[in-house]
Amino acid sequence: MDPAWPPVDWRHPALAPYREVGRRVLARVQAGVTVAEALNAEDASVHFVPQAALPPGQAYEAFIARSGQVPTRDNLHDLFNGLVWLVQAALKRRLNALHAQAIAAQGVGARRGPLRDALTLFDENGAWLRAPAGLQAALRSRDWRALFLDHAAAWAGAELVVVGHALLEKLATAPRKALTAHVWLDDPVEASAADWRRKPWHPLPLAGIPGWWPAPQDAAFYADAAVFRPPKALRPAGAGGAGP
Repeated sequence: MDPAWPPVDWRHPALAPYREVGRRVLARVQAGVTVAEALNAEDASVHFVPQAALPPGQAYEAFIARSGQVPTRDNLHDLFNGLVWLVQAALKRRLNALHAQAIAAQGVGARRGPLRDALTLFDENGAWLRAPAGLQAALRSRDWRALFLDHAAAWAGAELVVVGHALLEKLATAPRKALTAHVWLDDPVEASAADWRRKPWHPLPLAGIPGWWPAPQDAAFYADAAVFRPPKALRPAGAGGAGP
């Protein structure tokens, strides 16, 4: 199999908003069309074009803002980026507008700057969460036992939407217990540039969400400090790990 197209498992709960359209788009690609063509077959407010359509020296985000076209490579990473454009169009337009405003004001240099760094991180690895107050408080304090065990029933009334296309790609092809989203509490579409610069999100190990991991999610599961790490103030000196 072409390494650009590893097997995709659409069963992960995080993929639910993208599953139906994703299967259609991927089937078109497997039938021989480009990713851009496969995405354009859906009803979208944006047009996808081959990566070669991006003029030399033109910033990717500025080109999208100016032309309404999204340069797209023929790989799974860009396919998931396109799916987020199809399903979460308002958020993607907002991220793009803030990027374009920053580029217009500051140009493109060796560094993106705090605002564009934050936008890029969220675009790749972000999620937003609407949840009862108890879940929000536990997430803010990284009280994993309270978040996932004591308040497990409250997750039935929560809504978590993964929007980071790199994170979605990993969940679809190589899910790991340590995969962690940068979670914004509530929908970030209306957030200001100043809000984004503060990076007001919280790390959330997705495997901890009830029903989001195939192994038993018991006390021993959550005792894995390499994934469910305590706040820095409570960590032993020199402690590391792969989790948040």
